Amino acid sequence: MNRSKRYLAVAKLVDNTKVYPIDRALELAKQTSSLKFDATVEAAFRLNVDPRHADQMLRGSIVLPAGTGKTQRVLVITTTKQKEAMESQADFVGGKEMIEKIQKGWFDFDVIIATPEMMSELGKIGRVLGPKGLMPTAKLGTVTMDVQKAIADIRKGKVEYRVDKQGNIHVILGKVSFAQEGLKDNYLAILNTLRKVKPTAVKGAYIKNISITTAMGPGIKVLKIMFK
Repeated sequence: MNRSKRYLAVAKLVDNTKVYPIDRALELAKQTSSLKFDATVEAAFRLNVDPRHADQMLRGSIVLPAGTGKTQRVLVITTTKQKEAMESQADFVGGKEMIEKIQKGWFDFDVIIATPEMMSELGKIGRVLGPKGLMPTAKLGTVTMDVQKAIADIRKGKVEYRVDKQGNIHVILGKVSFAQEGLKDNYLAILNTLRKVKPTAVKGAYIKNISITTAMGPGIKVLKIMFK
């Protein structure tokens, strides 16, 4: 793969044979981001899980203590909680008419929150929403009667995590412009969450390796802590 001069220059700051403590890794992530925009910082966790087994298909959500730095456009689909949704400043609120708009190709939103009575209608467009990761689920807190809390959590910095076919989980930590302590708080929150959802079937090391990176930046290996 051909690398740009910019990438090659910043990559020299990272020794890819070393595993760095999280503080140093985050410091390097900031230093190796030379883009003109405020790049996203991500963490990747390689887990010793087999997603083919239902009990090892890890999926959930977490509200990051320092937020994500991203603005999420929230669509609430409901017939029973429209007033609450509007008072909570959802970007879009409606019922079946919103589902019809989606069927016609409208996707000017990032998250859907739905109340339970609308799920049978949403199920009809599950093949459209599912591949985009937009289908609401109770497990992720996006199917709920408490739409106010659901909206508030998203505004605070709620992110979803899901293990892929190779056993990896990729999660946003924030933006390069964040204070390093905020990025660290988000990282530790994710790490502790993964510890809590460790499948009982896992034998041996649960986390194989961890790395963090910024958009178009080099990967930085992170020292594992708190796990066997």
